[in-house]
Amino acid sequence: MGSYVPNSPAVRQQMLEAMGAASIRDLYANVPEEMFLKELDLPAGKSELEVRRAVTAMAEKNHVFRTCLRGAGAYRHFIPAVVKSIASREELVTAYTPYQAEISQGILQSIFEYQTMICELTGMDVSNASVYDGATAAAESITMCVDRKRRRALVSAAAHPQVIETMRTYCFGSGVELTVVPAPNGRTDKEALAAALGDDAACFYLAQPNYFGLIEDAAEIGEIVHAAGAKFVMGVNPIACALLETPAACGADVAVGDGQPLGLDTAFGGPYLGFMAATKKLMRQLPGRIVGRTHDVDGKVGYVLTLTAREQHIRREKASSNICSNQALCAFIAGLYMSAMGAQGLTQAARQSLSKAHYLAGCLAEAGLPLLHEGPYFHEFVTACTPETGEKILAALAQADILGGLPVEGGLLWCATELVSREELDKAADIVKEVLAQ
Repeated sequence: MGSYVPNSPAVRQQMLEAMGAASIRDLYANVPEEMFLKELDLPAGKSELEVRRAVTAMAEKNHVFRTCLRGAGAYRHFIPAVVKSIASREELVTAYTPYQAEISQGILQSIFEYQTMICELTGMDVSNASVYDGATAAAESITMCVDRKRRRALVSAAAHPQVIETMRTYCFGSGVELTVVPAPNGRTDKEALAAALGDDAACFYLAQPNYFGLIEDAAEIGEIVHAAGAKFVMGVNPIACALLETPAACGADVAVGDGQPLGLDTAFGGPYLGFMAATKKLMRQLPGRIVGRTHDVDGKVGYVLTLTAREQHIRREKASSNICSNQALCAFIAGLYMSAMGAQGLTQAARQSLSKAHYLAGCLAEAGLPLLHEGPYFHEFVTACTPETGEKILAALAQADILGGLPVEGGLLWCATELVSREELDKAADIVKEVLAQ
């Protein structure tokens, strides 16, 4: 640590003398002696080259499949080279929360542009400067919607299981009841939803597409929710938003999701990015921070943090949310990705993902794995099979350096994006056919 601190020993000694201390140890005079660590059992230091070799050796223990046919919340998409090139610039990697607007115009503008693009993608009025991940965004949306009279949240059973678990954690801590609406045949039961809603219902969360890849009747479900006086929250895949109706068009009050598909590698689970957008009516309930555009005294355009509740930072017992940070670097990457791809590029990625998923589903059906659920889907789907058969299929695919579908109740959850070729899909289907023929 001593070599990291930029002050020289002489400068540090001057600082100590100004405080009336003879040594740094004097600053901890009130700490009991038994609390001090006498020594650290650390190996000798290594050169940069030696460290690189050691870390590379660790990384080689991981296996990155050449072909990935699995999604379930984390997706491999093409990332233009310019995205990583710009995002890796040192001044952007080390950027901290831009409290001092006069010296943070660059990062503030990048966040403002990100917010604008999220609003264009979802059709909503306002977006915040991000939260930790998609599950956190979904759970935070409940906090946005509850009030004194409405203390119950509802979520579709077809939502991602980890999203539901994160919601349970939030609701437990805030004393909100969470009701899971059944989803027979892979889709939300609209009659069960209508019956479960009541005067105490604050909101209903619907995933679109849902965990099984299916496209829900979002607009109709939104009408059911609003008829009960509750808020309609949609959890969306940002790539799918390029093709499907926007959350705003479906009547959503809040739109949330994980921004990982927007230029972020799967990266063994993170860090990811939770985006949140809402109608103007709910603007002040958005957690985290929002960057706004204004003008300075000379009339020049400037960017500032705005509508940020200080209770989230210093009076936490009064806070409606305890989100005090954001994923600024990940949000910056997402903004770069959307800028580089443009509307046409995003639509193309979505169309290719859609078509390749349907091609894969057809190939698997011919091989002997029929679809478990009927109805439209985006780039994920479930094929029916027993756990034993699924295990054999995945093992055979792994030997060919293919990561197959995720085991779920009733079968395997598959995914295809624009990154997989037709040859890879044919190869996977041939392997499945061979396993089923044994």
